[in-house]
Amino acid sequence: MKLGSMALVAFVVLAIASAIGFSSAANSAPAVGVAAPDFTLNSQEGKPVNLHDFKGKWVVLYFYPKDFTTGCTVEAHNFQRDLAQYEQKNAVIVGVSVQDEDSHQKFCTKEGLSFKLLADTKQEVSTQYDSVMTYNEAKYSARHTFLIDPQGKVQKVWLEVKPDKHSEEVLAALTQLQGTTASK
Repeated sequence: MKLGSMALVAFVVLAIASAIGFSSAANSAPAVGVAAPDFTLNSQEGKPVNLHDFKGKWVVLYFYPKDFTTGCTVEAHNFQRDLAQYEQKNAVIVGVSVQDEDSHQKFCTKEGLSFKLLADTKQEVSTQYDSVMTYNEAKYSARHTFLIDPQGKVQKVWLEVKPDKHSEEVLAALTQLQGTTASK
């Protein structure tokens, strides 16, 4: 009986340690209220884009795994579909993945995307935002989104993204946040 109890306690301790380790890894993404880490990456036009270029605007910084894949295409189409609503709210859409500028250019052309897609070929920015995943031994940007306010602070973080409904979620959060800041 004592051996069984000790095994149960050891199992519980290991489970808690594992859970703490798992949650701390997920919590290294920039948190709500902190300054969004600045960066410079090339866009699909091959031109450098800095996060601070958008100071004074809301920024929807979304990370996605790969150009031309089903979920990524759906997510990009929905952001494109809602782009006028974002612009009315003084917001820009900026996508980031590990593909190069050429892949992004082809993706934008084929899918009719007019917002910036940035090439994070060295995974530096994806790492900075704790948005890197490994699949079949290759590194990709994880599907995460950060809503950054006009002063450069993170106001909302999505680490669980469903591509088909995500643009609507972001628009709703943006509307709510703008209403909150307008009433202050």
